[in-house]
Amino acid sequence: MTAQGTGLAKFWGYRRPDGRVGIRNHVLILPTITCATQAAKQITELVAGTVSFIHQHGCAQVGVDYEQTFRTYAGMGLNPNVYGVVVLGLGCETHQARSVAGEIAKSGKPVEVVSIQDHGGTLQAIAQGARIAAQMVQDASALLREECDFAELIVGTECGGSDACSGLSANPAVGYVSDRIVDSGGTSILAETTELIGAEHLLANRAVDDHVAKRVYEVIGAMEKRAFAMGVDIRTGNPSPGNVKGGLTTLEEKSLGAANKAGSRPLQELIDYAQMPSRKGLVWMDTPGHDIEQLTGMVAGGAQIVLFTTGRGTPTGSPIAPVIKISTNSAIFEKMRDNIDVNAGTIIEGTETIAQVGERIFAEIGRVCSGKLTKAEVLKQHDFGIWRIGPTF
Repeated sequence: MTAQGTGLAKFWGYRRPDGRVGIRNHVLILPTITCATQAAKQITELVAGTVSFIHQHGCAQVGVDYEQTFRTYAGMGLNPNVYGVVVLGLGCETHQARSVAGEIAKSGKPVEVVSIQDHGGTLQAIAQGARIAAQMVQDASALLREECDFAELIVGTECGGSDACSGLSANPAVGYVSDRIVDSGGTSILAETTELIGAEHLLANRAVDDHVAKRVYEVIGAMEKRAFAMGVDIRTGNPSPGNVKGGLTTLEEKSLGAANKAGSRPLQELIDYAQMPSRKGLVWMDTPGHDIEQLTGMVAGGAQIVLFTTGRGTPTGSPIAPVIKISTNSAIFEKMRDNIDVNAGTIIEGTETIAQVGERIFAEIGRVCSGKLTKAEVLKQHDFGIWRIGPTF
């Protein structure tokens, strides 16, 4: 699957009409309004090969908050892991199903719209959506995988439930993998702006130009201002209780460990939430530290696969992108084997180096990209959440 140390790697994926490559072949039932989520869920129960998600958005949103939610919806449908999309709306919502479908259709993939109001109610809409989805699934099943380069991958990285071992084992190992992905011509996304506060200077020093370096400080400042606007200092509210129990004492300590996921390559750009990277290499996406919201943002931005490190343990997954869970210590790996795919605790024990664990993770990426299911996929851990940046009206 890989040629160790050469930067060369291959996997078997699905070529999409827009040229991008998917590692899964889902048909997505995409509800554009919270009132349509239950109908979407029922379609997935009727039709094998479909996925969906529950959310509370889609109406009474304005301005940049509306735009970000729209971008997230469209990005989920545009993700190359999706073969085709049934966009399911109510009919009167702010985020109109036809507008979302129109954006997704630009990729050339199959897209259909179903409206609960236009089709005469929930039962009729479920029936129509299921009929369309069943045909899409059958069409999708006729596609064959083809050999692809790692240069076509966008890999998301995140950490959740961090502990004192995170910055010593799993995060540096993911940083090693990030460098391997970049050296292979691919893209690695660093996220969690709130958990980079205190380490921003390290990333700014690696920026490819002054504009990117300036953006680093801008997004950090903006995130802190959001907390101050609520009358709190984020540096006193983070680490979380679980982080503290795991041995972390300050936000800076947590951030220095989290920044290790970025490896050592230059920072090419800093993009907005759910925005697709415009450059190859290491990219920073401005997201909150909330595990599900940052995961959703990276997947909506085009990440086909995500590496997720944890010291306290988490079952987090995505309806669209496989999430490889990596433990920072062996104790949590043994305790949560049902949820965690790779143990990086061997670094702490001294039985493996960061590079050796990094190569194991890199090889696992190749296997998962070619069809191996992650623990989160097996357990149908379909988590989804959008970062809201405005009030509901």
